[in-house]
Amino acid sequence: MNIIDGKKIAQNLRNDIAKQVKSLDRAPGLAVILVGDDPASSVYVRNKDNACKEVGFYSEKINKPADITQQQLLDEIQRLNNDDKIDGILVQLPLPSHLDANLVIEMISPEKDVDGFHSENVGKLMQNKPYLRPCTPKGVMTLLAITGIDLVGKNCVVVGASNIVGRPMAMELLNARATVTICNSKTTNLSGKLQQADVVVVAVGIPKMIQGDWIKPGAVVIDVGINRLKTGKLVGDVDFDAATQNASWMTPVPGGVGPMTIATLLENTLTAYQNRK
Repeated sequence: MNIIDGKKIAQNLRNDIAKQVKSLDRAPGLAVILVGDDPASSVYVRNKDNACKEVGFYSEKINKPADITQQQLLDEIQRLNNDDKIDGILVQLPLPSHLDANLVIEMISPEKDVDGFHSENVGKLMQNKPYLRPCTPKGVMTLLAITGIDLVGKNCVVVGASNIVGRPMAMELLNARATVTICNSKTTNLSGKLQQADVVVVAVGIPKMIQGDWIKPGAVVIDVGINRLKTGKLVGDVDFDAATQNASWMTPVPGGVGPMTIATLLENTLTAYQNRK
């Protein structure tokens, strides 16, 4: 069984981006808006800021109070849409309950939507004309490429149907000419469907939900889930130790998909810079 080392692959991607930045006439710019002071969101924003500095990007970290009005937040996004130093805009989710995340995402210019969540970018992915692609699924495709698996015609099962991971992940695999089944935590006979899968991508947010004997011998397993147990230990949505008995390749948690999401965000920001040029 081979471990897919997301940390190493993400570092190689960041090194490559840093080299490209040195030859540009200005640094690509990323603005990250954090509303409120949710501790997990604060950590994510700090990590994104540090990653920007590492590759030589211009980074703006914008903190807004939790009681910001919808209009004030939309006005701030519009300001960034018009700022030529900024190539990518990201609003850290989740937002406080009084704010409409869909409205916020749609206000971001599609050319600066480095999260790939704007309906225009989602539509382009759907039509197999991708522009800025959602970071986690795109990062997973980079990881799958490392395994050398030819996805054409392969049975791929995506467990989870969120707009952030599951749905765009299914589109990425379809665009690679795989045969895709989308499941969720309530799918009837989920184990039977997984036992037919050459590639499994899981993003349901339920610790160790996917059992080892549900994995077909030789399958590639990508675990997007990250869950903190009461002991403080981080685990994925797949029972890692049991699944390694059958999988040919597998991502660990932590150190698998997580680092790729931020590296792909940087990749998207560079793409946005190049296309705006």
